[in-house]
Amino acid sequence: MPRPGDGAPRAVTLLPGDGIGPLVTGAVEQVMEAMHAPVYFEKYDVHGDMTTVPAEVLESIRRNKVCLKGGLRTPVGGGVSSLNVQLRKELDLYASLVNCFNMVGVPTRHENVDIVVIRENTEGEYAGLEHEVVPGVVESLKVITKFCSERIAKYAFEYAYLNNRKKVTAVHKANIMKLADGLFLESCRNIATKYPGIKYNEIIVDNCCMQLVSKPEQFDVMVTPNLYGNLVANTAAGIAGGTGIMPGGNVGQGHAIFEQGASAGNVGTEKQVAQNKANPVALLLSSAMMLRHLQFPSFADRLETPSSGSTQEVTDAVIAALD
Repeated sequence: MPRPGDGAPRAVTLLPGDGIGPLVTGAVEQVMEAMHAPVYFEKYDVHGDMTTVPAEVLESIRRNKVCLKGGLRTPVGGGVSSLNVQLRKELDLYASLVNCFNMVGVPTRHENVDIVVIRENTEGEYAGLEHEVVPGVVESLKVITKFCSERIAKYAFEYAYLNNRKKVTAVHKANIMKLADGLFLESCRNIATKYPGIKYNEIIVDNCCMQLVSKPEQFDVMVTPNLYGNLVANTAAGIAGGTGIMPGGNVGQGHAIFEQGASAGNVGTEKQVAQNKANPVALLLSSAMMLRHLQFPSFADRLETPSSGSTQEVTDAVIAALD
């Protein structure tokens, strides 16, 4: 099998998904072809209303190790579980990484925003352990383990160390959930002692949200349990310029899935689809993350960040900037 970065073309599983997904993944396909990137796509038709991820899709991702996907709509209510959560659990994609930063040409209320939200992806409230005890009473279990908490804390500190980041902030609600979030904090503190060159602090999640919207530039790398990370990442993305331009990925020991960093709006609306107004920037930047993951940094560096227009106009602008 070709080694990453040796110039041999790499297969990547592609899941266009729902709503605007085919538009933005189509933009990435055009850009990859125009820049002659050493990747080719194995495309599968997967939608959020399916009950399970098809076996051939999981087989493709396990074989290729890397996947690029559009948004998958998660139905609200009972009956159908989230395919996004299924993918993370099946492939043990334990770390969600969302980059939230100011971009040239995108006006925002705050300047100097450069936040990386690292979220534990496999347990917490997303463990899916819910049942109806008696009619009208539902019990939902939050699972926190030392193994998963230390694993995500180590990923956050390693990321900070390798990317010259100065601070890691653990987000929690241990003042109320003293055992569950207490274990998460204890795990973060244990890992922090192994990285004396990186500042470590903690913040309660409600105060975190207030601080994010008032003074986001104080944050650097943020490490969170599952549910809080979803809220914090979408908030940070909105502050930095919008969910349609922030890249992200879900990473495990052997596999990675790259997609729009923040989940809000990742399937868009029928109007956006009809007008071809989906913003492909987030997925283009996520594809740059994918190229770096595959050890093709020179191709990743060539991707630019346009600011406005239709999906096709943005795609054409990126292709023109490659010349």
